[in-house]
Amino acid sequence: MKRNTFIFVVLIGIFLSACQKADLKVYNSPANVYFDFPGTQSDSLLYTFAFEPSRGADTVYLPVKLSGIRESKDRRFIVKIDPNPDSTTAVVYKHYKPLDSVYILKANTGETRVPLVIYNSDSLLQSRSVKIKFHLYPTADLDTSLNQPIKGQLVFSSKLERPDWWGMWLGDYFSQAKFQLFIITTGQISMTTNGQDAPKNLYFKSLLLAFLNDPFNWIKKNPGKGYVLEQQSDGSYYFYGKDNPNKKILYRYDAQAAQYFFIDENGLEIN
Repeated sequence: MKRNTFIFVVLIGIFLSACQKADLKVYNSPANVYFDFPGTQSDSLLYTFAFEPSRGADTVYLPVKLSGIRESKDRRFIVKIDPNPDSTTAVVYKHYKPLDSVYILKANTGETRVPLVIYNSDSLLQSRSVKIKFHLYPTADLDTSLNQPIKGQLVFSSKLERPDWWGMWLGDYFSQAKFQLFIITTGQISMTTNGQDAPKNLYFKSLLLAFLNDPFNWIKKNPGKGYVLEQQSDGSYYFYGKDNPNKKILYRYDAQAAQYFFIDENGLEIN
């Protein structure tokens, strides 16, 4: 009986020793950071300025997470943009603000967000997307050697796609400029295809038509929205938001029709 007890105690001692060694192995591992993107197996973030056309810039936050023990001190890590034009098609200062040289994971925290400022001043964003590829790099404080995402990309544009309800309420012809004016004047980004919603949807349509017929009156009644019509030397106007003066829609006189029309991205009159 004593022999069995002795063997049992020895086995317990071996087991406890093994557990302690395993614990030491885990907790002595260097702390790492990685990107914690939403969704499974995703390394991309998507953004569009489409539904807020007056917004000249916005901030997208890159989610960074700690793998390791939280500490009572700030720790540094690095995020860089991939400069290869085949990887990053966005142009610095034109499409985005450069990143800082170093970022801080605050003391006693396990996650943070890196702000990436993007711009909506390029009119070509209405017809194409650009992408920014970024990469985490190690520092003396935090490593990036785990099998976790340390690379990612942001894809963004200001392109508006034709919605399924468009033809039911606004006709067969679709243009991004008309959709943009619809959003500005109604505050809506969608309508239903339910016939019972006809009174409400026709009301939204009437707001757009009233604006198209007399945009000066709309601007006068909505000074807080920050839009202007700026006259050009040839008598035409540009309509734009003060917060995003680079994104303009032409308002031009048609002598044959004896009235002004907004001109869409295809050079056609919006009516």
